[in-house]
Amino acid sequence: MTTTVESVPTRKELIERAIALRPRLIEKQAEAEERTYYDEEMHEEFRRAGFYRMFMPRSYGGFEVSVPTFMRVIVEIARGCPSTGWCLALGSNHALMVGSWFPKETQDEVFEGGRFICASVAAPISEPAQRVEGGWELNGKVSFCSGIPYSTYYLGQALTPGDGSGMPGPMLLFVAPRGAWEMLDDWGDLLGFKGSGSQSIVFDHARLPAHYVRENTSMIDVDPATAPGVALHGNPMYGGRALSIFTMCLAAVMVGAAYNALDEYENLLEKAIPIPPFVKRRVDADYQRYFGGAWAKIATAEAALHDCAEQHMELCRRQAEEGVPYTYKDDMLMGCIGREIMVQTWEVVQSELVRTVGASLLKVGERMERIYRDMSIGNAHRNTALRDWAYRELSLAHLGLPSQVGLLTRPPSSRSQEPAR
Repeated sequence: MTTTVESVPTRKELIERAIALRPRLIEKQAEAEERTYYDEEMHEEFRRAGFYRMFMPRSYGGFEVSVPTFMRVIVEIARGCPSTGWCLALGSNHALMVGSWFPKETQDEVFEGGRFICASVAAPISEPAQRVEGGWELNGKVSFCSGIPYSTYYLGQALTPGDGSGMPGPMLLFVAPRGAWEMLDDWGDLLGFKGSGSQSIVFDHARLPAHYVRENTSMIDVDPATAPGVALHGNPMYGGRALSIFTMCLAAVMVGAAYNALDEYENLLEKAIPIPPFVKRRVDADYQRYFGGAWAKIATAEAALHDCAEQHMELCRRQAEEGVPYTYKDDMLMGCIGREIMVQTWEVVQSELVRTVGASLLKVGERMERIYRDMSIGNAHRNTALRDWAYRELSLAHLGLPSQVGLLTRPPSSRSQEPAR
């Protein structure tokens, strides 16, 4: 069954809805950390605003907003609460992948009613999937499932049994309904993003029908040419790749978090400088330079994010309309740009804003302290930790040399057999 929304909000309306929530997001930051995800009231606000439907296909009640619009909304949410922005972004963005990669039969079921929220993790679940009559059985655990508290589905991967040589079989890509897993109460111990809803989930003899599974498919190298999304929805956006979107989502949160820090820094310009003549910081030349320099650099990162999102849209369009493939190399480049945004926003905040704000304003519970902790985890995320690997992958793809993607998808027992580097 498909449904059509009566009216789709404009880009301006969606952004204004996000901005309007900023005071309450700031107010609720501590509560979100304590709970480890945003509350039911904010969940309902997001539902009413349509944020979960931004990437859902129009035929199922979604909005099909552009990638630049989606990213801007996430920037504005993170400008109120970075943890909430992370949770929302990674629960709502995977409608784009499901709408791109899975057949109509699957989409008719998972998108029915227009209430689709879907966390995802690139790492496969801890145990290989087993083929059963009519589909596959899943067992095992996967961690860091950001957005899982309110998810109605989970988009994941699983290895398959190998041929006895010690190496796993091909990867499966699957979408699983909420009843297929149990969410663990194991989030909130990290330094930052305590409220990002990144709990682990466990599958215990969960059965998925065959049409919920794509065999011999990995998120990181799915070929858009084999996906049905463009034909189903008539929109080139449903013919893209995933790494670029994932990394842009993280980058959007980091840009929003950096603006969040800048907003608080501006509030603190009313305080006096710590040396004579003890004037307010707002009239001190050094603090004016600190503020203006940070603003310019954060705005530059935001501009890079917007351009990256536009490039992604153009790559999708060229593939759908001109037959120019959206390649693995293209996806790697978009991901590298997003990663640079993440690192650069962190560097601006920690080296220019936090360094000059004063230690007394970094006490536990202070807004700047919480932003600092969140952004430190964004900088230490596995995505940014793979920065050098991604540089190499980009070069290998450009130079026509073999990819090292397999090193990321092999199980730990296999990777441990490799010589030290």
